[in-house]
Amino acid sequence: MIVKTKKYKLTSDTYIQLGLKNIIREQWWVFLIALAIMSGTFFVKTIWFVLGANVGLLLYFLFWVIQFYGVTYSEQHKLLFERLRYEISSQQIMMQLTSKQGMPIAWKQVKRAKQGKDYFLLVISKAHLIYLPYKIFNSNHEIRFVETILKRKALI
Repeated sequence: MIVKTKKYKLTSDTYIQLGLKNIIREQWWVFLIALAIMSGTFFVKTIWFVLGANVGLLLYFLFWVIQFYGVTYSEQHKLLFERLRYEISSQQIMMQLTSKQGMPIAWKQVKRAKQGKDYFLLVISKAHLIYLPYKIFNSNHEIRFVETILKRKALI
């Protein structure tokens, strides 16, 4: 069975929000490093450890905000923000701009998937995300089919 979705355009705000949540989920250990640096205050009574760790954490977070914001203006990633239709099968995901222009993505390229309350999020890399809200599917049967594929591929 092949699931053919409606056309959908990913907004840059949604992309930035999802990308930042994904980075925080993937790189949670950065917060532990900041806590370890802050714990230096227990040995040497100074506020500089706390300030340094907080500034470092802020700069790290700001770096990723700039990265995701920059992707929205990049010519290389322009395809992510076009009106796309997806054809999802058990072999691949086909991102289609028109019926003749498309890009296949094999399931082994997908690192992780997340099923939210009303969407699927497929993580290809840190900067390449495929967001599939439930509203682009034609029926609940198609949503369950995609969910079954993701479970069989051990992505969720």
